[in-house]
Amino acid sequence: MKKLILSLLVSVGFVTGAAASEGTIPLDRFPAEKVSDVAALQHGAKLFVNYCLNCHSAAYMRYNRMRDIGLSEEQIKKNLLFAGVKVGEVMKASIDPRQAKDWFGTNPPDLSVIARSRAGAGGGGADYLYTYLRSYYRDDTKANGWNNLAFPNVSMPNVLWELQGQRVAKPPIEEKDPHDETKTVHRFAGFEQVSPGTLDARQFDESVADLVAFLQWMGEPSQGFRVRLGVWVLLFLGVFTVIAWRLNAAYWKDVK
Repeated sequence: MKKLILSLLVSVGFVTGAAASEGTIPLDRFPAEKVSDVAALQHGAKLFVNYCLNCHSAAYMRYNRMRDIGLSEEQIKKNLLFAGVKVGEVMKASIDPRQAKDWFGTNPPDLSVIARSRAGAGGGGADYLYTYLRSYYRDDTKANGWNNLAFPNVSMPNVLWELQGQRVAKPPIEEKDPHDETKTVHRFAGFEQVSPGTLDARQFDESVADLVAFLQWMGEPSQGFRVRLGVWVLLFLGVFTVIAWRLNAAYWKDVK
């Protein structure tokens, strides 16, 4: 339990930073149906292993747990395991922690519960991650060459840039403050695509949604079973209530 709490705190600190550094853009709605889509979860697992696991661990998730999303151990071994890792081991990052600290200023957090840790008043954790991963743009003034609209000055580079392509932020539009005409406000004008990626915009959004769905599932792998069990429990209680009501009526019918 202590390790889980520590992982949660580190995740919040690395990904969100101080509250003052967070972006103020509204969060895009994550397609929640993806969490129950086995094909989407399998694709998300593949993206996670190929693009996230190099730096981020998921120390509370074992590879063989992905049998719950329809993958056999043979498929896991063939498609998701590298460098002699065994199917029963936890998902550890391949990066050297010392190098990670030198490059990013801190060790990248464990992502086992990252989707749950980012839930807040502005939306769910999946909404934040879905927006964050689609808000990167080129910024040569930053050390890593990237910036993020949802998390300004983020230390993590855009690991999905080959899929999305490279883009820059258009110059902001200056407008009069509707509350004070003597002031000027800057409104975000959108992105300009510099070079194409291997996926078009729709395909990239779908892939990010699959990745976020896997992160959401990984935070609570039993959530699907829990929901199904809850439905059966409610149905049982409904039937039992009817039976108890009729038994009660039959027992007291002759009592004056």
